[in-house]
Amino acid sequence: MRRVITAEDVPAAGDWRIPIGAIVTPTARDVAASRGVRLIEVPEEQCTALAAPDKTIAIGADHGGYSLKEALKPLIESLGLAVRDVGVFDAKPADYPDIAVKVADLVASGAATRGVLIDGAGIGSSMAANKVPGIRAALCYDKASARNSREHNDSNVLTLGARLLTQTQAEEVLRTWIATPFAGGRHQARVQKIMDIEQRYKKGLS
Repeated sequence: MRRVITAEDVPAAGDWRIPIGAIVTPTARDVAASRGVRLIEVPEEQCTALAAPDKTIAIGADHGGYSLKEALKPLIESLGLAVRDVGVFDAKPADYPDIAVKVADLVASGAATRGVLIDGAGIGSSMAANKVPGIRAALCYDKASARNSREHNDSNVLTLGARLLTQTQAEEVLRTWIATPFAGGRHQARVQKIMDIEQRYKKGLS
């Protein structure tokens, strides 16, 4: 499916790497020209400015989650979000911590608003991602756990187990997780305590 680039996607300045064959609306081209943004067509894995960070979901998987990752990317795009795929790009054996840290770094740095990680069970990716300061990765297995992780815990990375969920179940979890906002209120103080623990141990290591 060819990606459609609209005026809302155009960055404020700089070179704009878009996927080869992407459809750029006339208005988007006008906005890019007015901002001095140069359009550069590159392979999708090299795209660095497909959308604003708050519209970007970083996604990654090891070999066990590769097929499910590829199946879930169109769902994310159908929800009006851009996908930043960090790999893997085939089913050759790969180590999930290497992928987890790439997604977690993008979310923690603000380059992506949230992240999705997929491995065989989802457990290892969650453990690895949660080592990155600022990350609250949640392993979710149904719509209720997905909703709770967002409403109560303000999770910013979702991990899924490709061997434990069907594609339909994974789609339901992902759709619910993306659509659910953080409830704030009494939950804000509890999430703050999670972040306080993180800061306490960061100081101990410095």
